[in-house]
Amino acid sequence: MATFGLLVTHAPFEQQHAFTAYRFALSALALGHEIKGVFFYQAGVQNANSYQAGHSDEFNVHQAWVELSAQHGIPLNVCVTAANRRGVINAQDAKDNDRQGFNLTEPFIEVGLGDLVQLSQVSDRVIQF
Repeated sequence: MATFGLLVTHAPFEQQHAFTAYRFALSALALGHEIKGVFFYQAGVQNANSYQAGHSDEFNVHQAWVELSAQHGIPLNVCVTAANRRGVINAQDAKDNDRQGFNLTEPFIEVGLGDLVQLSQVSDRVIQF
């Protein structure tokens, strides 16, 4: 079976890309493939924003990623630079910058672009959504 890395570069509610990436992950896992990790980059870092609140009749992509990670042990990596530029910060960033709150929580973790390179090295394919 194949191993995949996923690169998500779109926000959860701007287009279908994030949802499609999530559905791809589910399908790949169901077929016996392995997802080595998900890397959220550019506007895709908004998938990690725990403050997002969609309508009750909308699919909650953020929660779906959290559950996928918990069920399958898939790392959810968020580019630290792209996240900070878009106001997605963890507890340490909030403390360091005198912010009242933070919106990046586990299982999402801040990483650098080197982690994307590493993901591409351990995966048979990296697919961008």
